[in-house]
Amino acid sequence: MAKKQFKAESKRLLDLMINSIYTNKEIFLRELISNASDAIDKLYYKTLTEGISGLSRADFSIRIDVDEEARTLSISDNGIGMNKTDLEQNLGTIAKSGSQLFKNETEGEESGKTEDIDIIGQFGVGFYSAFMVAQKVEVISKAYGDDQAWHWTSTGADGYTITEAERDGHGTTVLLTLKEDTENDQYSKYLDEFELHALVKRYSNYIRYPIQMMVTQTRKKEGTESEYEDYQELATLNTMVPIWKKQKSEVTDEEYNEFYTQNFYDFNPPLKVIRSSTEGAATYTALLFIPSKAPFNYYSKDYKKGLKLYASGVLIMESCEDLLPDFFNFVRGVVDSEDLSLNISREMLQQDYQLKVIERVLEKKIKNELLSMLRKDREQYETFWGEFGNQIKFGSYVGFAKNRDLLEDLLMFYSSNEGKLSTLDEYVERMKEDQKYIYYACGESVEKIRQLPQVERLADKGYEMLYCIEDLDEFTLKTLQKYKDKEFRSISDDDLGIETDEEKEEARKADEENKDLFAFMKDTLGEEVVAVRATTRLKSHPVFLSSEGAVSIDMEKVLAQQANPDNRMKAQKVLEINASHPIFEKMKTLYAEGDKDKVALYSKLLYNQALLMEGLELEDPVAFANDICELM
Repeated sequence: MAKKQFKAESKRLLDLMINSIYTNKEIFLRELISNASDAIDKLYYKTLTEGISGLSRADFSIRIDVDEEARTLSISDNGIGMNKTDLEQNLGTIAKSGSQLFKNETEGEESGKTEDIDIIGQFGVGFYSAFMVAQKVEVISKAYGDDQAWHWTSTGADGYTITEAERDGHGTTVLLTLKEDTENDQYSKYLDEFELHALVKRYSNYIRYPIQMMVTQTRKKEGTESEYEDYQELATLNTMVPIWKKQKSEVTDEEYNEFYTQNFYDFNPPLKVIRSSTEGAATYTALLFIPSKAPFNYYSKDYKKGLKLYASGVLIMESCEDLLPDFFNFVRGVVDSEDLSLNISREMLQQDYQLKVIERVLEKKIKNELLSMLRKDREQYETFWGEFGNQIKFGSYVGFAKNRDLLEDLLMFYSSNEGKLSTLDEYVERMKEDQKYIYYACGESVEKIRQLPQVERLADKGYEMLYCIEDLDEFTLKTLQKYKDKEFRSISDDDLGIETDEEKEEARKADEENKDLFAFMKDTLGEEVVAVRATTRLKSHPVFLSSEGAVSIDMEKVLAQQANPDNRMKAQKVLEINASHPIFEKMKTLYAEGDKDKVALYSKLLYNQALLMEGLELEDPVAFANDICELM
């Protein structure tokens, strides 16, 4: 029979489809198996709609056969099959999808007839992925109810032939004659049963019909004690029913744990299992896991976020990053959608409307599950917070708090009064009636914060403080600015709303009366401080450092660890002296007596003392030691 030309043009188009839509050659097996599954679904639908007896779902299967010597691989099904016209229409036109046409025709049918039909291949190019690995592709097909089978053959874009053939029973066999191996591509691996088994498990494990193949097994030789022999046995390679498609009542905790540890390479069971599904703008089923331990590389650039993405049980992407926001990137799991094409590329996914809808729904679902955990199982949530709390704080901080509404109720900080972690909502509930602000204090540890001079006065008044002991803490609170209309205030801010009018007036008078002394001290310290002033906020301590502007003292410490020393941002420090402390009286006396050398020495000592209490490095430790020796 004369060779016919493809209606959809040329080798260039065929090459473009194969090389741009598919990024790895092994995907061909997934595509051909999905086509076989579609063919079975079409026949199963026909039995339902036309009342055909003698066929049930248990009668259907997909078969893989290998002939290493002939270098052939075949995928067979006992589905609806194709006649000559079908072959010309579906295989003779590149990007012509019989499955898509079937799906369009059945939309709107009674739900009872179509709910168990799952057409996977909808794009019309999956079949041609076979040419990535095969030098010749043959299709032997016999339509259900027909007596005549047909043989379609092609070696690529130069065209195809269709001739009469023989086939036992309805269905289709796709026979691939594999290309010869090259230095870069080992096509022979697609004849290896272990490789084929692995590909089926990876991509097509949840195809609803059994995928069968002859596999090598080992057994004892009959009549011997220690001799073994290999034999061939027909085995089903796929699981068929994915765990996320089962009813909750059908799955045990042990099964969830096993699925998680095997699929996400974690030795520990998950902390939380989340199930989610919707129908409508985007139809999907999701099975998500919150790990109980952060992966060893979680806070490194090597960590890869993303969920496994399936289209009707067929894996289309191992790790789809677009399904999760960065602040929930610790979540592992799978999403299975009926609205996505098998052939969708990463670029297409980024623009896919259904995917964006799924992302928004999952985002809210994860947040609500975490909030439920916080309220109902505090111990479990604190375990989660210990592993992934910094990621939630990072999500609250980036993008100028654009995720505030989603994340602020999940945040936790150590409470000075409670002696344990507290949410912002719990803090606000405990606030005193006269308390204006949510107070926080920064330091390397709870113990070191408790020793800060600024803490003493607030503690005496019984005001609760949130202790910020992680690098991200203050950045998070400064970005949020407020919670439930209560502004965050650092204990080092210039106005804490706790000073009486008399105390403010006392500090103002001390500044006015000693402006020359403070000006001299400022000149002595140079650019280290932007001002020196009196304060009534201290109780027993003589001095502390506060800051002005956007960068606080603790933020300076964090930034100093990340930046070049010559380019790092510094806080605008203010040296505040306790107006009622004996050291202040001593300073005034020395300045009045004209002993400016001693005043300068005291100024530097007080400034360095304040640096040490804040946990900052001294600019010149040797000079500080010499100053102490001189004073002694």
